Amino acid sequence: MVLSKRSVFGTKIEMGFGFMVLVLVALLFSFSPICVFGEKHENPQSQKKLRFDKNGEFKILQVADMHYANGKSTLCLNVLPSQNGSCSDLNTTSFVQRMILAEKPNLIVFTGDNIFGADSSNSAKSMDAAFAPAIASNIPWVAVLGNHDQEGSLHREGVMKYIVGMKNTLSQLNPSDVHTIDGFGNYNLEVGGVEGTDFENKSVLNLYFIDSGDYYKDPSISFYDWIKPSQQLWFQQTSQKLQKAYKSGPMPQKNSAPGLAYFHIPLPEYASFDKSNFTGVKLEPDGNGISSAKVNSGFFATLVQAGDVKAVFTGHDHLNDFCGKLTGINLCYAGGFGYHAYGKAGWSRRSRVVVARLEKTPEGAWGDVKSINTWKRLDDQNFTQIDGQVLWSKSFGSKISWNTCSNLLAFLLLNYVTKFS
Repeated sequence: MVLSKRSVFGTKIEMGFGFMVLVLVALLFSFSPICVFGEKHENPQSQKKLRFDKNGEFKILQVADMHYANGKSTLCLNVLPSQNGSCSDLNTTSFVQRMILAEKPNLIVFTGDNIFGADSSNSAKSMDAAFAPAIASNIPWVAVLGNHDQEGSLHREGVMKYIVGMKNTLSQLNPSDVHTIDGFGNYNLEVGGVEGTDFENKSVLNLYFIDSGDYYKDPSISFYDWIKPSQQLWFQQTSQKLQKAYKSGPMPQKNSAPGLAYFHIPLPEYASFDKSNFTGVKLEPDGNGISSAKVNSGFFATLVQAGDVKAVFTGHDHLNDFCGKLTGINLCYAGGFGYHAYGKAGWSRRSRVVVARLEKTPEGAWGDVKSINTWKRLDDQNFTQIDGQVLWSKSFGSKISWNTCSNLLAFLLLNYVTKFS
């Protein structure tokens, strides 16, 4: 890993003057509805409705670890010798543009370390350049923070506030109805069904975005941070609210709408996989190949208990790009995207695509989500598409599992043999 991997007033006031001030404040609160006390950082565009397209699809492009700094003057890391003289942040920009043109996503998700603050001369300018292709495309986009975004001229809250104010983004600083929550950039988005169908006013796909932090303040406990109880409580309450709404009218459903979660630092459970039970590669050399927090906050158990999230997508470990399923939830990496991020010479930078598809109703209209698939594209000469796989399918949930089925068959066979022997 590449690492770097709140005034007290003491002035005395005459009693009469102080009384007048109190009266004026009271009048302002009572009679002035246009006065706003305190800041509210929520992008008006965050209210824009995401929706499945007329073909019954919703496609998400994940961009992990751009590590953008100063553009042309910022050279690449870990590339072939022939690339050393010409490769820069502009290669990262070009890759984002290529991905947008090739995949035409409905949403672009940047999952942290969007800029490399320590090498950036101006964090705001770096973000302007890093997100420029997404803004120019007029495609809605969102971002969460990694562990390097805040290491430049803006602190962590400042970085997220800047992102929230950018064009075409649906990013939010934090939930508007939650007063206390750890981090910056915890929010959810609802994806409605196809316009004109029975599902147009229901969220058939729920997206959760969470700030997984940067570094824990006490290095003797852990190096990387983790998702805190306040964030988990917000997730639980949001998930419950969305599930209740989905199972209520109009068009009440028996099951929950599927959910996807995006954040930067992987959960400790990502270490549960080896080559036999994932699709992709694990090439990180350190320890068990997973750079998660050493403290397990229990968020994976929270996800399992909620029951709606079908897949989690992270970045952080640039040389890991695998997907593995654990207790019904897919844990996926995107793989390293940025050229100023560490990588491996000759191992192409890459990006993950996820597409959710709707099923047709008996009447021939678009219904709810039928399946969720994923693949990756490499920034090579052929823009190669690799590792296509089904992450979730509605039919899987409605059928008896193979283990249950085989056990049932064995039981029936034993009874048959016993009866007629």
